[in-house]
Amino acid sequence: MTQERFTQELWKSITPVYEAILEHPFLMGLADGTLDEKAFRFYVIQDAHYLRDYARALSICSARGPREEDILMFARHAAGAIEVERSLHESFFTDFGLSEAEVRAEPVAPTTLAYTSYLIATAYGGDFSDALAAVLPCYWIYWEVGKKLLESASPNPLYQRWIDTYGGEEFGDIVTEVLRLTDRVGAAASDEQRRRMTEHFATTSRYEWMFWDMGYVQQQWPA
Repeated sequence: MTQERFTQELWKSITPVYEAILEHPFLMGLADGTLDEKAFRFYVIQDAHYLRDYARALSICSARGPREEDILMFARHAAGAIEVERSLHESFFTDFGLSEAEVRAEPVAPTTLAYTSYLIATAYGGDFSDALAAVLPCYWIYWEVGKKLLESASPNPLYQRWIDTYGGEEFGDIVTEVLRLTDRVGAAASDEQRRRMTEHFATTSRYEWMFWDMGYVQQQWPA
């Protein structure tokens, strides 16, 4: 098995999920500007909640990195998840007239809690390859979605700002780093480790679909 082939196989394993993501009305609404801004507001708040725990999962990856460059990379990415992407969110919160206190007071939705709980449990409970596979879809799927949506400009400048962030070269460089690491780890992994990596990758890819669906329906806890 070549290094390149492993990431190709990972992506092939989620082809139906990725196609469903592209067809989801949340993303289609971002592209054509028809998405209800209340749904986007809900999504951005939940993404802020998500990123706090995603940064924790990346920090665990950093602590368990097999090489110094892996430790440094995930440490940078954990900081970036809080600093760089929070800066993007705060620009949206300003547009919506929301304070940081108001955002933090918003309940964490069921899907947000389920997704972040899975990430942290996998990062703590598995080995480095498990953690890496679990965090990868958030990088890779967002980049692929961003590139796809960049093919046509959204008439809503709020949504175009989001698209520009994830479809741009700067984010692409970050994702490429993680893909190269995944290829390296996958090439050295046992058959059992690769099986688990594929399973975690598929699971969190499904959570990516669920996260956008959660935003679209503005998911609430049952009474």
